[in-house]
Amino acid sequence: MNTTATTGLVLGKYAPFHKGHQLVLETALRETTRVICLIYDTPLTDAPLQVRASWIKRLHPQAALTVIPCWDGPDGYGLDPENEKRQNDYILKVLNERLHGQRITHFFSSEPYGASVARALGAKDCRVDEARARVPVSGTKIRENPFQHRAFLAPEVYSDLITRVVFMGAMSTGKTTLAQTLAARYQTAWMPEYGREYWEKHQKNRRIALDAFDAIATGHIEREDRLIMEANKYLFVDTNAITTYVFAQDYHGHAPALLTTLAQKAQTRYDLFFLCEDDIPYDNTWDRSGDQKRHWFQRMVTADLAERRIPYIRLRGPLEERIAKVTAILARFKKFHSLAETIAPAEIS
Repeated sequence: MNTTATTGLVLGKYAPFHKGHQLVLETALRETTRVICLIYDTPLTDAPLQVRASWIKRLHPQAALTVIPCWDGPDGYGLDPENEKRQNDYILKVLNERLHGQRITHFFSSEPYGASVARALGAKDCRVDEARARVPVSGTKIRENPFQHRAFLAPEVYSDLITRVVFMGAMSTGKTTLAQTLAARYQTAWMPEYGREYWEKHQKNRRIALDAFDAIATGHIEREDRLIMEANKYLFVDTNAITTYVFAQDYHGHAPALLTTLAQKAQTRYDLFFLCEDDIPYDNTWDRSGDQKRHWFQRMVTADLAERRIPYIRLRGPLEERIAKVTAILARFKKFHSLAETIAPAEIS
């Protein structure tokens, strides 16, 4: 690190933010005392500008880094004089308006336009892995096949490219079968219900303590997060912290504080909520309390979803009918888009 105060600049669309971008940013953080990162809006990805900015902030929380979202940034970057001037004028405008004319001493990039930007800034042109020898990937390749190139993405980034699909409902409503079957069909990963595994290991006289529900929720989330790098476009999840919350309410009349918080976070953790209805034959295993209890618990789950204002899609009928409905919805669904744009209102409860 230089002893003299220096300021580096990096910029890009970061669609998505991959390890090549990280290399450029980490070099800038190492070689200058302060780094400004401009991130541009772009139609190249459905990931909103705020989400892409959050990747950078989460992966590089250093106080020396300032991330500036640029909603009105110019499109593309051409090496012809007209495009260069338009791009460079915009950079200077942002620095003047947002940073009061902050002097940039180093411009870091891995692109040929580095020379033009550095010249406009009166800064040192610092190229990082321009030949893509250290990180042989590009944003274009990743957008074409995120799963194939996921090794070049941090889990925090890849997770936001995955559509998380969760199946809700009482016991014996087909959640596990659906998650497992759809994962096989889409050649992706699925998350089993951790609560059932935990309950079978720790129950005493078919009961567990109140604090056990915190362990169930945190254990489920930890496993789910570890699975994310194995997911190919979709991750199918059998229940979540909201289900655990309802179980705690049923067992003890209330839920512990941590579980309550995790259930609140679950409201935005998943992209699609499917409610598996209790209209299929009941599988009366030793760990269940009967069909009457199933119907009662189903009403509790449904009421909780309604209280949280979570849009959910009901799944009724035999397995193939449910699979057909999920498949049709996934074919139209777009992450980070309004449900109303991709799913018929009649399909959402």
